[in-house]
Amino acid sequence: MKHIHAGKVRDLYEDGDELILVASDRVSVYDVVLPTPIPEKGALLTQLSNWWFRFFADVPNHLISTTDVPAEFAGRAVRAKKLSMVKVECIARGYLTGSGLAEYRRTGSVSGVALPPGLVEGDKLPEPIFTPTTKADEGHDEFITFDDVVNQEGRQVAERLRDLTLAVYARGAEHAASRGVIIADTKLEWGWDGDVLTLGDEVLTSDSSRFWPADEYAPGRPQPSFDKQFVRDWSTSTGWNKEYPGPEIPADIVAATRAKYQQAYELITGETWTGVS
Repeated sequence: MKHIHAGKVRDLYEDGDELILVASDRVSVYDVVLPTPIPEKGALLTQLSNWWFRFFADVPNHLISTTDVPAEFAGRAVRAKKLSMVKVECIARGYLTGSGLAEYRRTGSVSGVALPPGLVEGDKLPEPIFTPTTKADEGHDEFITFDDVVNQEGRQVAERLRDLTLAVYARGAEHAASRGVIIADTKLEWGWDGDVLTLGDEVLTSDSSRFWPADEYAPGRPQPSFDKQFVRDWSTSTGWNKEYPGPEIPADIVAATRAKYQQAYELITGETWTGVS
């Protein structure tokens, strides 16, 4: 195997014509990797993502094997196809929060999609919207419009990206709702396997999505969450300027974050987390 890329959370290895994607225990907020890992985070992300890939069995994805990986990566790695990745972060939003809320407050729209006036933080949108961003190699991703995606990828591909992203979000959100979890938004990545548009990276995890407990949902304020928003909120409360290096995470915040990732896994899958042997 050849190590070919170290992302903020994932490490990528080349094994002949295939890839090994390894999810680490690193946690990234505001595009900065914090110095303290979250135990079992990589395994929880990988196993939740694998569960969703099985749930969306009719959607082409990059998985070759969830078990044929080096022993030291067992449980937190997958063997995957090499895809030619589309240079667009495909985001579906069903609720107004995060950077979408900030954009709405500035412009009344998100990624060029006009929204009704008077919405407040956490409001459910009239219908889910496609709000793509750039896929920056460094720095922050920036909002782009659907027309920008058309100009970059062509109309047929842009429409396919939008429709697939919204369909995965809608189906996933419906399932999660039945388990007491609101999926406020999610980020998907697509690539080409030959001429087939294929779902890659991860799907509907606590790193790529915002998960809210349905029984505590109340618009007009920040929502409790089962995702890394908890760490974002903590890091902001320290007065950190959101630039490298990030602050060390205290043990109690590490433990609470770890518990939230496990809770998300167990609620959504209906399975008890027993760890990875």
